[in-house]
Amino acid sequence: MSNVNVYPQRPADIAGQSPLHHAGLHELVGKGRKNAGITLREKKLLGHLVIRGDAKDTAFCGGVHKALGLELPVALTLVADGDTSLQWLGPDEWLLIVPGGTEFEVERRLREALADQHISVVNVSGGQTLLELSGPKVRELLMKSTSYDVHPSNFPVGKAVGSVFAKSQLVIRHTGEETWELVIRRSFADYFWLWLQDASAEYGLAVEA
Repeated sequence: MSNVNVYPQRPADIAGQSPLHHAGLHELVGKGRKNAGITLREKKLLGHLVIRGDAKDTAFCGGVHKALGLELPVALTLVADGDTSLQWLGPDEWLLIVPGGTEFEVERRLREALADQHISVVNVSGGQTLLELSGPKVRELLMKSTSYDVHPSNFPVGKAVGSVFAKSQLVIRHTGEETWELVIRRSFADYFWLWLQDASAEYGLAVEA
């Protein structure tokens, strides 16, 4: 175990607020167009951890698998087990997303499994959030919003990339045939919410809790 001072960043006695708390998404549930082409859900207050290490080091790979039960994903992909996912961000960097409230214990398990190795684990939960978009018109919305090629032949299920979206940056993840996820920064959450409302107007937008 390293000497890093690991502590829970989210006090148990204080209710957290997601980056889109002010948008009142819960008040919009059930008010969208029937048979909307796009459904939006904020997967709020999840645990986000950035892991860095040497993917060529078997001890590092084994330690991650021991702590998470997941293999390190290769370039531009993600792996998932239930509500836990691990995504490749770069040659030595991965984004781990875990159920909210478990990030402290997960970080401790990682540091224990990777003890004495040259690694980094940073809790970035407060700095970003996850938006899930589902429905038959999501791909069309993405085509209007990003220059990255989202054609099925280039962006199959299981792929994840960082890209420019509108006039900002985010991570786009294809998690199901008609399901995509956007990992966005807290400071741009309002901008993305306004953009998605406008870009999805012709298809119909529904909000789920």
